[in-house]
Amino acid sequence: MKVVPLSLKKKIALELWRRKQDIVREEHPLRQLFWECTLRCDLKCRHCGSDCKMQPESKDMPKEVFLRVLDGIAKKTDPHRVFVVITGGEPLMRRDIEECGRAIYEKGFPWGIVTNALHLTPQRWVGLQRAGIHTMSISLDGLEEDHNWMRGNEKSFQAVSRAIDMLVAKGDFVFDVVTCVNRRNYPKLDEIKEFLIAKGVKRWRVFTVFPMGRATLDPTMKLTSEEFRGVFDFIKRTREEGRIRVDYGCEGFLGNYEGDVRNRLFSCQAGMTIGSVLADGSISACTSIRSDYHQGNVYEDDFMEVWEKRFLPYRNREWMKKDECASCKYFRYCQGGGMHLRDGEGKLLLCHLKRLQELPN
Repeated sequence: MKVVPLSLKKKIALELWRRKQDIVREEHPLRQLFWECTLRCDLKCRHCGSDCKMQPESKDMPKEVFLRVLDGIAKKTDPHRVFVVITGGEPLMRRDIEECGRAIYEKGFPWGIVTNALHLTPQRWVGLQRAGIHTMSISLDGLEEDHNWMRGNEKSFQAVSRAIDMLVAKGDFVFDVVTCVNRRNYPKLDEIKEFLIAKGVKRWRVFTVFPMGRATLDPTMKLTSEEFRGVFDFIKRTREEGRIRVDYGCEGFLGNYEGDVRNRLFSCQAGMTIGSVLADGSISACTSIRSDYHQGNVYEDDFMEVWEKRFLPYRNREWMKKDECASCKYFRYCQGGGMHLRDGEGKLLLCHLKRLQELPN
């Protein structure tokens, strides 16, 4: 593939960032902890990487099990510096999610939730606030027809729209809207942007589909090379407008787009500052990682002992320097890309830089 040289300014910034990340990798302070509290979900999204179902075989993790994990973490580090993100599945399918949040909050951990908003009624929103919720991420994948098509539910868009109104009305509550760009909604990014701005949304996170789960076999999920680059041009243009803060997800190294489409330069934080407890108790890193890179299980292991003594596949990524990464001169900045973009054998499923360089500049 054609390698487009980085500008001198980008190269200097990336070198400084790389050195900083070397220190983070060495110290690996736990700063974000995902809890996959359930695998149940009442939607059937076309891009779902985990293939969640209404009644999966895995049971919800009892909150007492996760709270014991937090007790162990609090013995080793300041809980106020570890942000807990409750995810799924769909967390709001748990009737006790407010109780879970309150218990997490009372242990000193700030917490937030990732939701499709289908069950975010005014009553539950009040309950979440009383439980000390700090942030929320809500998915919106287009205007009504496109979003409902993506989510497989004709009531989904209206539920999201009402939820956004509730969160905006709170005024000081920090939340973001997350949009998965696909071939169907790509031409309508400007319309989605205007809808969100009119709603009063301040933060918007955009990502592209990675080839896992249901998205693997759905051609409507994979953007063309022109569209893929167009996403970053759109984000860059929108950031320059300054009417809404938009960031690209932390998915891959973007060459000369680095510094222009998100608030920090690329570095996969999985296993460096981000850990997770999956629904079956597995100790992992980012919950977007669907391949088995688990490092232990909370039913058998102490989370912090595992965090300190294992996680080497995340922190020393020289093992990724193979195949197309072996001769790439940008490996020093990319470190093999996001861990969620590797299959169980360690093969790279998607290189963002390669896709961006499939077209002439």
